[in-house]
Order: sequence, then structure tokens, then C-alpha cells
Amino acid sequence: MKTPLTVNSTSRRDFLKNSAALATLATAGPLASFSSFSGEEKFDSSKMNGIQIGAVSFVDEGVKEVLDIVQKRGAINTLFLTTFTYGRGLSGRQIPGRKFPDHGAQKSDEETFHGGNYAIPHPEFYKNTLLNVKATRAPEHGDFDILASVIPEAKKRGMRVFASVEDQWRSDVPGVSELAEIDLQGRKVRTLCLFKQEVRAFWTGLVTDLSMSYDIDGILFFNERNGPLLTALGASHFQKIDSSRVTCFCEDHQRAATEHGINFNRAREGYQKLDLFVQNSLKGVRPSDGYYVEFQRLLLEYPEIVAYDKLFDFAKHQVLKEVNAAVKTVNKDLQVGFHVEHVNSFNSFFRASRSYEELATMADFLKVVAYNNCGGERYARFIRNINSTVFRDVPPEELMRFNNHLLNFSEDEASFDKLPKAGLSADYVFRETRRALDGVKGKCLILPGIDVNLPTGKDSRKASPEDTYAATLAAFKAGADGVILSRKYSEMFLANLDAAGRAVRDGTKE
Repeated sequence: MKTPLTVNSTSRRDFLKNSAALATLATAGPLASFSSFSGEEKFDSSKMNGIQIGAVSFVDEGVKEVLDIVQKRGAINTLFLTTFTYGRGLSGRQIPGRKFPDHGAQKSDEETFHGGNYAIPHPEFYKNTLLNVKATRAPEHGDFDILASVIPEAKKRGMRVFASVEDQWRSDVPGVSELAEIDLQGRKVRTLCLFKQEVRAFWTGLVTDLSMSYDIDGILFFNERNGPLLTALGASHFQKIDSSRVTCFCEDHQRAATEHGINFNRAREGYQKLDLFVQNSLKGVRPSDGYYVEFQRLLLEYPEIVAYDKLFDFAKHQVLKEVNAAVKTVNKDLQVGFHVEHVNSFNSFFRASRSYEELATMADFLKVVAYNNCGGERYARFIRNINSTVFRDVPPEELMRFNNHLLNFSEDEASFDKLPKAGLSADYVFRETRRALDGVKGKCLILPGIDVNLPTGKDSRKASPEDTYAATLAAFKAGADGVILSRKYSEMFLANLDAAGRAVRDGTKE
């Protein structure tokens, strides 16, 4: 396994100096680059140059046709096939209301999208779960099995195949209601409690099934859920803040709290008061000592708030460890990766709760989200969210500048009012990649997730070939062990895929 280089100011300075030249190269014409690629160029085969693809793309365009496109245009040697999810982020066609890319069906699947398992589940692997495993089979593509259909063609081409599984559910899946998390008001939600043994048995059963039933190279596991503290404060890039819906307060979570020495009743009482604080903050009802002081006072009075938040992270990491162990039991050479969500780039509270070195002990690789185009919109949304609660006394521009210092963001990034339109720079991708490499200390691989046409708002930045080339090359210049073009092929325009492929070739030439 390659040991990351030590970061130095010279390498970063050289990259910044050459950024303009890189952008110029990207304008040379994507189709010309594609047509000149013979497939005989020599690249570093140890790099995992990946792309995320859902079943609908193969159904719409054909397996061979899609593989031709991503391999020749995108220089892809690793496929991350969305195998289990009920979410539209990784699966389905372009999300409703956005422009369709120049390939695939030019029709929304909003009315037909369902989600679930896009491979064939084998019931013998799921004996210890209450979920109706047969009912998780995704219905929208009939008998199409993404792994059985794609793996043979991919292997012929020397491509690696990973099954991506995501912790996203529908409330109407049989068994979900019995395993659902309970929010602060006692309501069931559609997320599943990770302290329930039946839930953990499902995840280990799923990855064991996939590892034994298909000739995959490993698993990429997605879980973008956060604990109750950050959720209550809206301390992410998600738009809605609803502190009364934080989770989980079910009996299994209560039992886990007791086992970890946490007073469950005090924790719940603390979150009820935090809910009141957030609701008042959203209405502009200022405490006499100010918003932040009142929040800090609440944490001092109820240390159980933080302890209970850490309990969620403990469960999340235990699931990853169990998934890793289950896969390795089938075949120790299979690789397991973990998706590190985008809030990791913006939120110092979140960063403090995650150690790259610790995560590296749980996985063979980490997909670190470094989406720069949508990053501006998301970062601005994060600032707005925390500016509505804990830091309501601070003007948003000043709050962002302060947060930039905490995160070691470049002074060259756009100002708050221009951030959604400008996005984040390629240097942001470089810095996040270096930070991850330095953090894992060579104990696992780092594969930055590159933003290729992720949907953004009407007035927010849209990915261009120049952006895609610069961001992808920045990851390799920083020392990445590969990249994962994201979010999904069905959103990507071919000119951007060409630009990413050109950067892969330029960044990995032997």
C-alpha cells in the first residue's frame, strides 16, 4: 500500500501556479481528446479510477455501451455499482427538474423510481433480521440484476467492480416500521436504529450475500446520517432544521446508553431543552446572554447531550467494523470502503467527531467527498443554518471567514454572497485530499469523490469541463490513490466525463 507523501508548501504552490494552464488544457476540446485515445497509453494501474453508476443507466443505454463510454472517455478502471439504496442520490435518472445529460433516456423516472436491492437477494443470508428481504428487491427494472449483468462484461475489460450499498430506506418496506428509529416526540421515522441487532444483521447479511454470490472486488458503504446534536442544530448542508425530529430514543438506544454510562432520561431532557433553544433561535427570540452563550450553558448543564451524540457515532462505526469483518470472512482480499460525507469539509464540530486515523482502521479505502462545484452552494447553506441557531449573533460573512480559518480554507475562495455561484476551487480538492492522506497515515487508501454535474440550484455554479479537469487533476497532484466520479453517471454530461478522463490520464501516466 502506498504511503502518502508529506504535504509541503512547494507542491501546493506549484499546483496553484499551474491551475490556469490546466484550465487552458481543458478547453482543448473533449471530443478531440476522446477520439485521440487509443487505449494503449500506459497508466498507473494501482490507481482506482472509479465512477458511480446505477442500474437505470445500463437498462437505458446497454451494458456494453455504458462500459465503452466510461472506459474510453473517462479512463475508468473501477466501477462502483449502486446495488442497494432507496435514495435518488445514487440511483435513478437525473433528478426531476434538472436538465438531462446528452446520453440515456430523456425522460424522468420520478413516477417509476422505487429503489431497493438491484441485485438478487438470497434469503439464507438474512435469517437474523425482521426485514422482508424478498420485498427489498427493486421492482422498476424487472429481472435486471445489475451485478450479474455488468460483472462479466467489466471483467473482460479488466475493470474492477464494487457493490455500493447505502443506508437509505422507504417507510413502506415490510419490517421497517418495527426497526425504525424514534424521534424526540416519540414518532417513528424511516431511518433504522443501528443499535437494533436485526438492523445490523441485515447489513452484515447483505454484504455477505453480495460477496459470496457475485464476483465483486469489494463493498462501498454509504451512511450520511449524523447524530442528534448536529442534526438538531442544522449543522450540515441540508436545508431543513427540525430539532424535534432528532433520533434515536427507542428502547434499544436507551439500553445502549445505560451500557455506556449515559443517563438516558437526562439526555432526553437535554435534547428537549435544546429543541426549545433551536425553535426560539429560528424565531429570533434572543437569550439575554446571546445565542452562543445560551448554547454553551446548555452543554455544560447537560453533558449528556454530547455523550448521547457520540453514542450514535459509536453505533455507526460499529456497523462499519461488522460490515468489514463480514466481507473479510468471505474473502480477505476483498476491499471495503466507507463514504465520508460532505459536511466533513465544512463543519469543525463534525471534524472533531471523526478521526481519519481511526476510520482507516475500519476500511481499506475512504471515499472522501470533495465536491467543489456544488460545494459553494452547500457551504453557504451550512453557514446559513448555523447562523440561524448557535451563531445567530454573528453576521454570516464574518461567520464564514472565521469558519474558513478553522478549516484552513484558502483566502482565495469566494465571499459568502458569491459562494453558491462561484463554487469552491480546485485547490479545495487538493487540500481536502492532502488532509485525508495525512490523516490516515498510510493505513488505507484515499479516493476523493469528484463532483461531475451534481445538480445545483438555478443560480448556483454548474460544472464545466474546465472545472472537472482541474478538480480531478488536483486530487492526483495531491497524491490520491484514485478518484470516484460522483454522484452518478446518469447525471453526467459527456464533455465533463471526457475532461475527467483526460485528467485521469494526465495524473496517472507512468
